[in-house]
Amino acid sequence: MAGIYLHIPFCKQACHYCDFHFSTSLKKKDKMIFALIQELNLRKNEIDETIETIYIGGGTPSILTNEEINLLIDTVYSLFDVIENPEITLEANPDDLSVTRIQQLASSEINRLSIGVQSFYNEDLQMMNRAHNADEAWDCLVEATKFFDNISVDLIYGIPGMAKDRWKSNIQKVLDLDIPHISTYALTVEPKTALATLIKKGKIPTPDDGEAHEHFLALVSILENNGFVHYELSNFGKASYFSKNNSAYWLGKKYLGIGPSAHSFDGKNRSWNIANNSLYMQSIQKNELPNETEALSMQDRYNEYVMTGLRTIWGVSLEKVSTDFGSEYLEYLLKNAQPFLQKQQLQLENNVLKTTIRGKFFCDGIASELFWID
Repeated sequence: MAGIYLHIPFCKQACHYCDFHFSTSLKKKDKMIFALIQELNLRKNEIDETIETIYIGGGTPSILTNEEINLLIDTVYSLFDVIENPEITLEANPDDLSVTRIQQLASSEINRLSIGVQSFYNEDLQMMNRAHNADEAWDCLVEATKFFDNISVDLIYGIPGMAKDRWKSNIQKVLDLDIPHISTYALTVEPKTALATLIKKGKIPTPDDGEAHEHFLALVSILENNGFVHYELSNFGKASYFSKNNSAYWLGKKYLGIGPSAHSFDGKNRSWNIANNSLYMQSIQKNELPNETEALSMQDRYNEYVMTGLRTIWGVSLEKVSTDFGSEYLEYLLKNAQPFLQKQQLQLENNVLKTTIRGKFFCDGIASELFWID
């Protein structure tokens, strides 16, 4: 089984914290759609597995018309072997999800919505420069739940000035609507973003790591008490509602990334397209793939396995490390894990190394200490 990711590199406006690849100019949207279709044609023989997930991300994919979305999905169906009931996700922003639009999407092949709410409070949304307001966030979810069973909501914590009670209120609003999946992210300051500039100028306080950690612990407690499984560091889902697309990434399955800046993995190699809309389209017009490829070494594959394993409920299997990488890697892993086992940030259960609740928030840092570095 494999997945296809389609990157739509357009947004109405730039969120202050975002460092993803996108453009706020829609002048070349039609040409970009054609280029995405052309890239799918050029790469139709790269994956011979059956496609189980189609994920339309960005950017803001909901900025596309229904006809454009349907054209992309139909192209995938025409070129690849797709299972009978694939997970087809559309990332969407609340300001694009009118009642009419939700109904139109519900009549399409889309069967999962990932909605970028981030917060239900206007002061947070304005600070992040989101295009929607709090009322739009709530109203679109109320309407979406009438037509979609499989919905995910994005929330951001660690926002400067966000009291713990306000964070809990954000979580509770999602629970009140019986949404089955929640993705949460700590507000991070990426270089060259508007947020980084505003903080440097003293207009916005620097996010507090301690406050973000408190928000995270509250989040885990509340969601687990409400029947959610914390199956990946940033993702919580009820039974049968884990993201199949994202789970495939973490479990090392193959996927094809289409569009500027999109990444792909064929089991042994990673490749990524150029993060420039004009250069991407120019290359595709010449029937040339604008990408770079990296063959993963054993060290690379081990490090990726440790990173993804510690972020998920599946953990790092000692048997897999021994089988796939050898006894030297296993001994190295166990030796470097000892300090974190003693601090109860890691635990060893049934020959599987996992992060504890104490270690989850710090799992990326823990993983880096377990990486094999020459």
